[in-house]
Amino acid sequence: MKGTLFGVGVGPGDPELMTLKAVRMIRENEVIAVPGADVRETVAYKIAVQAVPELADKELLPIYMPMTHDADELERNHAKGAKTLESYLDQGRNVVFLTLGDPCVYSTFSYLQHRVEADGYHTELVSGITSFCAVAARLNMGLAEMAEPLHVIPATYKAEEMDELLKLPGTKVLMKSGKRLKKVRDSILRSGQNAVMIENCGMPEEKIYASAKEIPEEAGYYTLLVVKDKK
Repeated sequence: MKGTLFGVGVGPGDPELMTLKAVRMIRENEVIAVPGADVRETVAYKIAVQAVPELADKELLPIYMPMTHDADELERNHAKGAKTLESYLDQGRNVVFLTLGDPCVYSTFSYLQHRVEADGYHTELVSGITSFCAVAARLNMGLAEMAEPLHVIPATYKAEEMDELLKLPGTKVLMKSGKRLKKVRDSILRSGQNAVMIENCGMPEEKIYASAKEIPEEAGYYTLLVVKDKK
């Protein structure tokens, strides 16, 4: 029998936001994979080990997932990562792959999941709290009420495209904004809407910016903005 590959969300940063199921999956399985070259230096590991200290004694499997737009480099590393995971599954061992937030939302795990499934292996997902829900709770605000729409948008669009997206009714959640923050901020200011931003939500280095005018031109990778229509 081949093992099962589990994509397990560890939430956005605060270890207390890990689900009971995520904790149980880590405790019940011995092989724990993490996206990164050095497992103990990854954000996912640092979150999970606070909730499950025995994680430190598990068999830790680094899966390098580079942050690059080079299609060839991504292809090589995704293929290599999938084969590494499959080598453990072939032994009949389950592998728990830790991923930030929820594995269903812009997760690095999805690239590996597609490959492993295509090769005939079984995978399962364990949901985690998303970054944008954690941000809303941290700010003590609702994201959507009644029939108000909620849009989750990666901030990878050109300035004119972002201007149009910000015209959508309801609440806009802008993810992956760090390297494009000046462009995104300028679009928000042009739109005249309310905006708040959190960098590293739930982590020790968390920073909150309460308005679009406070948003800096640069920020780290774990940056998220919530844009709301003025009422």
